[in-house]
Amino acid sequence: MSIHGPIIGQAISNGAGTGFLIQYMEVLSLVERLHRLLLDVIKDEFERLGVLEINAVQALLLFNIGDNEVTAGELKSRGYYQGSNVSYNLKKLVDMGYMHHERSEIDRRSVRVRLTEKGRHVRNVIEELFHRHAKGLEDRAILSLDGIDEVNSSLKRVERFWTDQIRYIY
Repeated sequence: MSIHGPIIGQAISNGAGTGFLIQYMEVLSLVERLHRLLLDVIKDEFERLGVLEINAVQALLLFNIGDNEVTAGELKSRGYYQGSNVSYNLKKLVDMGYMHHERSEIDRRSVRVRLTEKGRHVRNVIEELFHRHAKGLEDRAILSLDGIDEVNSSLKRVERFWTDQIRYIY
């Protein structure tokens, strides 16, 4: 659900929508839209290549795992996966041959996963896509190194703020 229109409009009509709140609401909307667009861009790339059995969330998960061998729990704690159905996507990726899985010798409940050659191919496709995008953004002067550094720094500060808000609840 998008927070852009109705909430900003309501904030303005309540008199609370002065400057900063309006801009903050715009940032929230942009973050949400950019995540959806990223998934659409990945989906389009795989459709262009004729790879239809894997979805964008699964492809991004493979990209984030890269050369690491991790447990399902580590996928979330390391920030490799943001969704709620990690077990489903892991099972699908193993079943389709994109990942190996192996039970831990120490804790039989724990399963470690790593990419197969097929999974590494998907990871490479995403990496090439991101390289093309980075070059395009830079070549067209859409973002400079300083500009992208400022965006990253700002978003990291928001992430820390939100993380602190969650910690204070508990």
